[in-house]
Amino acid sequence: METPTEDAPLIAQNTSRAPVLDFSVIIPTFNGGSRIGNCLTALLAQTELRKAEILVVNDGSTDNTVDVVQRYSFVRLISQANGGPAKARNRAAAEASGNVIVFTDDDCVPAPGWLDAMLAPFEDSQIVATKGAYRTQQKSLIARFVQIEYESKYRVMAVFPFIDFVDTYAAAFRRDRFLEMGGYDTSFPVACAEDVELSYRMSARGWKMKFVPEAIVYHTHAATLASYLRKKYKFAYWRMLAVRKNPEKAIKDTHTPQLMKLQLLFAPALLLGLIVDLTFRPPISVSVVVLCLFLVSTVPFAVRAASKDLVVGLISPLLLALRSCAQLFGVAAGALLARRASPVPGPVSVQSDTGKGRN
Repeated sequence: METPTEDAPLIAQNTSRAPVLDFSVIIPTFNGGSRIGNCLTALLAQTELRKAEILVVNDGSTDNTVDVVQRYSFVRLISQANGGPAKARNRAAAEASGNVIVFTDDDCVPAPGWLDAMLAPFEDSQIVATKGAYRTQQKSLIARFVQIEYESKYRVMAVFPFIDFVDTYAAAFRRDRFLEMGGYDTSFPVACAEDVELSYRMSARGWKMKFVPEAIVYHTHAATLASYLRKKYKFAYWRMLAVRKNPEKAIKDTHTPQLMKLQLLFAPALLLGLIVDLTFRPPISVSVVVLCLFLVSTVPFAVRAASKDLVVGLISPLLLALRSCAQLFGVAAGALLARRASPVPGPVSVQSDTGKGRN
């Protein structure tokens, strides 16, 4: 089901303006002064001498973000009160002048050729959106595991000619289509799952979106176990709201390995097995059987991981077990959120004019 965003009036006022540039790169930021410079420097070489613009939306930062961005004369800075990344991206999309809008995050550093790779599929008039991929240069064990985890999802996506999952760290859309959908759903107050939800809505219309694995951005992944598990909880929590609004995606999408969903059952199954073992003393331990089945489910990931990084491969069953627990708690809490959420409104159509102030 399609969901209008709170930004529909803003978007509606800007839809009909004829684009004058080939593309616009959009970066929302909140207190990103320490990291956004690397992103902008990497983009400079890819945008100069082209019909393009870079828009940075300062989402109520209280650090030196504005000072850093203003050092880059080629960047258009838009400032607003803190409203979250969905609202910031929608604001920039409404004011953008490009036929295609390209999103990335302030903690990403686009690799050479990133923009060309992101834009190339749009030569096909049927393509509405593209998605790139993460890489990292980190050396910590957890960050290396996270990178291989992403690559396992990219492996799933690569099978499909078209996808239903476009993340904002490397995302591009035909601007008119993005605005037609009302942009990102601003009921997501943090940078989590609002991009998934929009992708699901676009997919429901039968629009074609393409994965471009060679469109690389370098990212700083979670480097500690605690930060990694917090992110897994957070992603699972907000994903439940996206799924509530698009229930047909609960079973399968083009991004999530099916084994990952099955592994969510590990913790409750192990707990139930322990209860059965302690209560009935069966000849074969149920909890041991559950543990063995879980270990078997981790073998494909562990083997692929070990082929790239032996240490990550060896430790991955433990990390996958901890991941499944964090995700289970996130799913449970997110399901409660989704039940309390207000009914999902129907689709919205937008019209527009020009004329929003810029700074």
